[in-house]
Amino acid sequence: MARSVSADRRVRRAARHRRVLKKVRGTAERPRLVVFRSLRNIEGQLVDDDRGATILGVSTLGVEAGTPEVEGMDAKVAASYAAGRRLAERARQTGIESIVFDRGGYRFHGRVKAFADGARAGGLIF
Repeated sequence: MARSVSADRRVRRAARHRRVLKKVRGTAERPRLVVFRSLRNIEGQLVDDDRGATILGVSTLGVEAGTPEVEGMDAKVAASYAAGRRLAERARQTGIESIVFDRGGYRFHGRVKAFADGARAGGLIF
């Protein structure tokens, strides 16, 4: 029985993510920023892999997300950038300044790159 195209795509992304996780590890001092991208939204979480706990998370689904307007950016890309900045601000409030970026098996371009750029603009170092 053949798998659907979307199921096959999910399996391939999961395999890429596993390969990335072999090298990327988050700690309490330097947590891992993992990104999940759906068709409409993007989410980011800071994870301490030593404890196996999520420290904090931000999504474009959140109430505070709103609709950011950044000139020269697509709406989804602008929302990703704003979410990255929001995550960086919340992380700095909890005392986190340095992270490890986990692209989650996605290519580092478009919304994933915008999320990372927003986190860097918010003051996170990675």
